[in-house]
Amino acid sequence: MTDTMTLWRPTGPEELALVEASGWREWPPRLPEQPIFYPVLDEDYAIRIARDWNVPASGAGYVTRFEVEAGFAARYPVRQVGGRTILELWVPAEELPEFNRHIVGRIEVVHEFRDA
Repeated sequence: MTDTMTLWRPTGPEELALVEASGWREWPPRLPEQPIFYPVLDEDYAIRIARDWNVPASGAGYVTRFEVEAGFAARYPVRQVGGRTILELWVPAEELPEFNRHIVGRIEVVHEFRDA
């Protein structure tokens, strides 16, 4: 069995629709203004982004969870971008197709937030 790393990704409805269209198996290509794909290592951090940023921006925010092969994920250094639990992997956009090939299983929605 392959060792995996659990990652979370806060997302809005447009990106989530593209993930669903992939059969819940991959992340869509980044837009030109998105040179980095940022999955996060802490569920609470993902919840804060989905609730506090995605909901005001698009009316809904989702937290997804997925597994990626740990050996592959190790090529991306963990970046601390705030407090000690504000941790992300920074995957260059051009490497996202390869990153997607190392996802184990399906991407799943674990939390949903909507405009009140």
